[in-house]
Amino acid sequence: MSAWESSIHEAGSSANWKDNLPELVGDISSWSKDIQPLALKISQGQRLTLEDGLFLYSYPNLSEIGRLSNCVRTARFGAYAFFNSNVHVNQTNVCVLACKFCAFRRSKKAEDAYSLDVEAYLDDLGQYAKFVDEVHSVGGLHPDWGVEHYETLFKASKERFPHVSIKALTAVEIKHISQLSNMSFQETLSRLKKAGLTSLPGGGAEILDDDVRAIICNGKESSSEYLQIHRCAHELGIPTNCTMLFGTIETLEQRLNHMIQLRELNDQTNGFQCFVPYPFLPDDTRLPEAQLATGSEILRTIAISRLMLDSIPHIKAYRMNIGDELAEIALQYGADDIDGTVQKESIMHLAGSTTPLDHDRIRLARLITDSGCIPVQRNTTYERFEIFIPPEPKRRQNLKMASM
Repeated sequence: MSAWESSIHEAGSSANWKDNLPELVGDISSWSKDIQPLALKISQGQRLTLEDGLFLYSYPNLSEIGRLSNCVRTARFGAYAFFNSNVHVNQTNVCVLACKFCAFRRSKKAEDAYSLDVEAYLDDLGQYAKFVDEVHSVGGLHPDWGVEHYETLFKASKERFPHVSIKALTAVEIKHISQLSNMSFQETLSRLKKAGLTSLPGGGAEILDDDVRAIICNGKESSSEYLQIHRCAHELGIPTNCTMLFGTIETLEQRLNHMIQLRELNDQTNGFQCFVPYPFLPDDTRLPEAQLATGSEILRTIAISRLMLDSIPHIKAYRMNIGDELAEIALQYGADDIDGTVQKESIMHLAGSTTPLDHDRIRLARLITDSGCIPVQRNTTYERFEIFIPPEPKRRQNLKMASM
C-alpha cells in the first residue's frame, strides 16, 4: 500500500497501537534495572506520571530513553516518518506585545516593520503555490486587523489557490482578533473556519505556567486561555497542533506539567494532532537568564514527550528550530514528523536558526531514509498519506577519452 487515508483523530496512527508494545519493548529484563519499571508500564500501555517524567530527565542513559521512546513511535507508525509540502508566509511583524524571547516582533513605527495587505500576501504565496499544498501563517498582533481582515484574506486565498490548505493564527492571535472584534473565541473561530481556515498551529504555548509566562511573555494569553482556545477549535472540528518552548527559565516539573495539561485536554477533545517541542534560540533576543538547551537535552525532551503524551498522535522534530542533523537523529528518539519543505521562514531564522530553507521533497526524503525510516508525504490534517519514492537520478554520461 503506497497511499492511504485516515481520520483526523487517528491521524495515521495505528488504531490498536498499544497492542504492539509488548513485542516491541520485549523482555523487561533486557532493560537496565532502574528503567525496568517504566519499560513495564510502557509495555502494558500504562500512562506515565509526573514522577516518571522527572526520573527520565535525571536518568543518565539517554540512548536507553531513546530506545524506549522509539518503541512507542514504532508501535504507532512502524518505520514511517512524515513531512509535507508547505510554505511559511508571515503576514505581519507588527505586534502590540513585546515578548522577551521574540526577535521577530516590531513596533508599527519601526523601519523594518511590514504588514502585507491581502494582495501582497497572495502575491507572496503565489510564488510557491505550484509547489505546496499548505500555507503556514502566523504573525504579530496587528493593532488594526480584526476578524473581517482575516475572513477576507482566507476567502481570497482559497479562491485563488483552492488546493492550498490554511494553517494559521496561534491562540494569542485568536484572542487578539476576538478582542478587537468584540466576539467570543468560538464565534471568531467559527467565522474563520467558514472563510477557509483549515487548522491552527500550536505556537504561543511557551510553558503553560502563568508564573513563567509573566516573565517571558507578559500580556500573552494565560495558560487557561491557550487551552480554552484550542478546546473551542476542537469542538468546532478544527484540528490543531500544540507546542512547548523549553530552555528559558522553566523547571523540569513545569515542562512536565505543561505536557500533562495538553494530554488531559486531548483526553477530552481528541483534537491535538501533533506536539512540537522546540528549544529557545538565544541569538538576537532579550532573555539573558535563559538556560540554553544542549543537543542531548533536546533529544531527551523529544523522547520524554513521546513517552508522556500517549493521547497525542505525532511528535515533531521541528528542523527549522533544531536543524536537519538533530532532526534526523530525533526520528530515532520518538519523533515521527519533520514538518515540511517550508521554502521560507522568518521567525526562527531571526532568532538564530541556520537551517536551510531551500529543501525540496527529495532532500527531505533523503534525510528521513538516512535516519532509517520510510518517507511519507502527508496533508495538513494527517488524513491523506503517500509513501514518497524519489525519481531515479539521471544517468551521467561519461566523456569519451581520447585514444593515445
